Amino acid sequence: MPSVAVKLYSVFFKFLLKHRLQTRFQTLINDNNNLDHFGVSTRPDESIAAANPSFVEGVATKDIHIDPFTSLSIRIFIPDTCLAVPQQFKSKAKGLIRSESGFGSSEDPSRRNSYDPSSVMSKRDDSNRRNSYACVGNDDSSSKLKSEKGESYQGYLPSGSENCRKLPVMLQFHGGGFVSGSSDSVANDLFCRRIAKLCDVIVVAVGYRLAPENRFPDAFEDGMKVLHWLAKQANLAECSKSMGNVRGGVELRKGEVQRHVADAFGASSMVEPWLAAHGDPARCVLLGVSCGANIADYVARKSVEAGRLLDPVKVVAQVLMYPFFIGSVPTHSEIKLANSYFYDKAMCILAWKLCLPEEEFSLDHPAANPLVPDRGPPLKRMPPTLTVVAEHDWMRDRAIAYSEELRKVNVDAPVLEYKDAVHEFATLDMLLKTPQAQACAEDIAIWVKKYISLRGHEFSY
Repeated sequence: MPSVAVKLYSVFFKFLLKHRLQTRFQTLINDNNNLDHFGVSTRPDESIAAANPSFVEGVATKDIHIDPFTSLSIRIFIPDTCLAVPQQFKSKAKGLIRSESGFGSSEDPSRRNSYDPSSVMSKRDDSNRRNSYACVGNDDSSSKLKSEKGESYQGYLPSGSENCRKLPVMLQFHGGGFVSGSSDSVANDLFCRRIAKLCDVIVVAVGYRLAPENRFPDAFEDGMKVLHWLAKQANLAECSKSMGNVRGGVELRKGEVQRHVADAFGASSMVEPWLAAHGDPARCVLLGVSCGANIADYVARKSVEAGRLLDPVKVVAQVLMYPFFIGSVPTHSEIKLANSYFYDKAMCILAWKLCLPEEEFSLDHPAANPLVPDRGPPLKRMPPTLTVVAEHDWMRDRAIAYSEELRKVNVDAPVLEYKDAVHEFATLDMLLKTPQAQACAEDIAIWVKKYISLRGHEFSY
């Protein structure tokens, strides 16, 4: 069972959440013109962590407002490993080490049970753990960049593929019942830093528009906008490299390249240097927390439907952390745990009423229930999907059922269930520093690296 401190904090949390939801619901009733296309992505009562372009605890951050017509914004988390060229990749990999132990140690009570145990490679020592991507470069450029890690990292535009370490890109969608939370909150900032370091990826936390100011599908479409923005950035980076090549014996300087790209595509099309230098959109992972998992799954489905229209972006996997799924026919966990910790069923239904348009409200809406007929596309086309669930979460059974349906069509879709855990046990501010939250992040990193590591180095961590 959860500790006494967790139970007490849950009572306080539910009281505040219920008050906020009811206040917004009442405001919506009193003001029929409450809908705002521009919207908000952060509430005034949210504790915010300021962005810092210096490598604080190994991660630098930057905020970007990517859509001038809405409040949609992102926070980029880039680990300092992007500046290093791992020594082990200067020589040929000596082989793969296999293990039949599964995810982590089964003796650790803080870890989860898996509904889909499979053989994975054993982890090596922590010094090699986050260096799982092959790259080329020279010691001089890498050491120069590493010497500047203590200063503000401004990024650079690469003139070629050498001297540049490419990292996968992970789109992260925060939780909050569609009506609260933000990409730059203190809790989300800490969680994304942890994931960026453990997975050795560039995390792009999406500040989508919140309900009820913006109802479905605004927050979901914001996720697709960010995916298209990533594709645009990758194409602009290619343009900048080609324009930076020698023309008539004269090589354009970085500033000139940026100006030429802006002249050709407009001021809003300036190349984002962190992504241009270090992002590999061909290895894109989606990670959603609670209601963010619903958005991640929507983006995954739309990316499958878009196909090559998103080139060079390719979604190779997704992680759904205690997804905010629901349905009209209650599951066993919905009956037994309807009044569970932090997010009970009554409050979640109210959150869905604030999110979905009044004329479309249904617990079997495609955004709420992943197993409704004709949801599209066929499940067999979905990317590999890791699902994280908590033992004391009333939404767990529906998430497990969705994972089972994916496995029926041969999609890699394991479920990690954590004992004595509650909804948002690995991302809630109070629980972020617990051993169980750390174990969850490590387990996610182990699974994700199967799909983001370069061929021949999949299990070198």
